[in-house]
Amino acid sequence: MTQQGVRWTADQVLALAPDAASRKAGSKLGAAGPWSEAGSSDEGTVWGLCKGSGSRPYQTVVDIADAAGPAYKCSCPSRKFPCKHALGLLLLWAADEAAVPPGQTPEWAAQWTAGRRERAEAKRAGAGSGAPSGSADPEAARRRAERRAERVSAGAVELEQRLVDLLRGGLATAEQSGYGLWEETAARMVDAQAQGLAGRVRELGAIPSTGPGWPVRLLEECALLHLLGRGWRRRERLPAGLAATVRSRMGLPASADGPLLRDRWLVLAQYDTTDPRLTTRRIWLHGNASHRTVLLLSYSAAGRAPELALPVGLSLEAEVSAYPGAGQPRVALGEQFTPPAPAATRPPGVTTAQAAARYGDALREDPWLESVPVTLDRVVPTPDGDSWQLADADEDAALPLTPAARSRPGLWRLVALSGGAPVRVFGECGHQGFTPLTAWPEGPGDAVALC
Repeated sequence: MTQQGVRWTADQVLALAPDAASRKAGSKLGAAGPWSEAGSSDEGTVWGLCKGSGSRPYQTVVDIADAAGPAYKCSCPSRKFPCKHALGLLLLWAADEAAVPPGQTPEWAAQWTAGRRERAEAKRAGAGSGAPSGSADPEAARRRAERRAERVSAGAVELEQRLVDLLRGGLATAEQSGYGLWEETAARMVDAQAQGLAGRVRELGAIPSTGPGWPVRLLEECALLHLLGRGWRRRERLPAGLAATVRSRMGLPASADGPLLRDRWLVLAQYDTTDPRLTTRRIWLHGNASHRTVLLLSYSAAGRAPELALPVGLSLEAEVSAYPGAGQPRVALGEQFTPPAPAATRPPGVTTAQAAARYGDALREDPWLESVPVTLDRVVPTPDGDSWQLADADEDAALPLTPAARSRPGLWRLVALSGGAPVRVFGECGHQGFTPLTAWPEGPGDAVALC
């Protein structure tokens, strides 16, 4: 059940948008002008009719009581989820209670909401029954796993030879040969069913000619690839946690079989990354009781937004289970006991020195780790020559921002929020610096998404 009278912020609504164009179009529809017969219910349904280019208005309904994030239905032809009409309706609901008053749900909206909730309940009941599929064959699965392990091992050996050839010929040859050689190598790793190696090879191929110091960065990445290949071939001798991390880094599938952890989870950040084939959504959660920061991953085909959406600043009570691997923060979302609702809680923060130490400690368990989730307390965004850093307000220490963070509009939202005063910032701390994702003012105030 949603809490009527506890409305989302505009930032929380716009965090649901699948792209920048949808955010812009949805913002234009966040006023009462194009809407009629808009309303909301105590059961968590928001609906309205939006005037479009045709003679009939678009019927738009949003179920905000779904524990996995809001669900949408609109009669417009858009293939985006949520479409601009759903975003506009939610913006109107968030900003003006009088424009979307409590009322009786119309039949067209009630039928859709009831139907999807019945299907969701049936799906949960089926998942909880534990009924065997009847097609599972453990022996066949074991043989498939063995065959895949053999192919991955062959791919690791081939990659090792490529790295040896590179070092014998000198790093300068990497700049001369261009990206094609590494794309071919990555394709070979895909054939070997070592998707993790393929991804790292593509990153390696993009390093040459990327500015001063690229040979050092290339050598570092070669060393990490060499270490990963050696770790795979000697995985039987590794501690169980590190062996699971190596399997994960190689790209082998794994199930979230860790013990269930129930907590009230605060949504710290949500952002998408894309490549030509896939959109990956990362959602960071912080447990109020466990004080754990965990990561949800959701995927979709390129050009489409993943279904799971949890706007920053909301919290929900739910169970999660961890994926295998030493120090891995990734979890799977299990049963949800409450729908996402606005929360005033904030995660505790640390100093910049403590954040750097936390990343160093994590590298002992996972040498290939790019970053760790960290909340910094009382830091001030400060120019540092041509760059920026987050400086401790109470200590003579700072963390540089990553190159990616310096090029995003979120940096200027962070600077505006701070205004020279300390703020609390959640983000990812790694070898390239700190990437801010969400910030809170020192006094009362809502979370501000920076990504």
